Amino acid sequence: MPDQPSAFTSDRARDRYHAVYDRVVQELWPVPVDAFDVETRAGTVRVHRAGPTAGDPIVLLAGAGGNALAWHASIEPLARARPVLAVDPLGEPGRSIQRCPLTSGADIGGWVADLLAVVGAERAHLAGFSSGGWAAMEHQRAGGGGVAALTLVDPGGLAPLSRRFVRWAAAGALASMLPGPLRRRSAGLVNNGVLRDDGLVALLRAGWSFRRRVPIPPGYRDEELRAVSVPVQVLMGARSALFDVGALAARLAEVVPSWRVEIVPGAGHSLSVEAPELVADRILSFPGTEQAGDAHAPTGGS
Repeated sequence: MPDQPSAFTSDRARDRYHAVYDRVVQELWPVPVDAFDVETRAGTVRVHRAGPTAGDPIVLLAGAGGNALAWHASIEPLARARPVLAVDPLGEPGRSIQRCPLTSGADIGGWVADLLAVVGAERAHLAGFSSGGWAAMEHQRAGGGGVAALTLVDPGGLAPLSRRFVRWAAAGALASMLPGPLRRRSAGLVNNGVLRDDGLVALLRAGWSFRRRVPIPPGYRDEELRAVSVPVQVLMGARSALFDVGALAARLAEVVPSWRVEIVPGAGHSLSVEAPELVADRILSFPGTEQAGDAHAPTGGS
């Protein structure tokens, strides 16, 4: 298990990353935003707030190697309707500062609980992509309050990590080093839409100097899924490399039939980047009684 905090390899590497981060924020962030820091049990968390000041917030958690900028394409439609808090997760490269090791899912759920308590969330919609989905689930499994619903976007934790996913991630890392036009053309070949986003690729490259020390989700047992008490929707890319999409959808339909499960045609694991408008729409329209218990594919996708 990780026995020390995630961190950059040097102060110079950290400063170099932050310079890229600050530039990409200016280039990609589509609406006015306020950045502030929240102290939690495991470190300082950077939060980007957008949208109206009143109302229940949507809280966005990024996946491994990512930060608030991973959600940039969904921010504008979300912020038109609700307050949005996009988070740089502890343990990932960004402007957050991890000070204590994260050795378990409970540790990760703990800092999420602290964050929600500090911002005064009472009925937040917690949305997590990839390992951010696992963080959202761990907050709920710890009895976390302040949350009215979960949206899990191609989430970690619902099945054990596969060798197929490791190969997918390695292929994406290699393709990210290609010249821009060739890299963008390779996105379909390696099934990774992030490669078309120049800003996120710049962050990816700068983040190679970051040493990520976060536990790997082991995969939830049936009874652990059933214990989640708030409405849950799961969005999965039909071409996701993270899990067997059909098998997972069938399992969820049997084990937690109240969960809403949607498979997005044509999309891979990077669903929040490949189909951002669809993801934003599903967050804003959930929970809805007309959708409860559905397990279907949408009429459109990326």
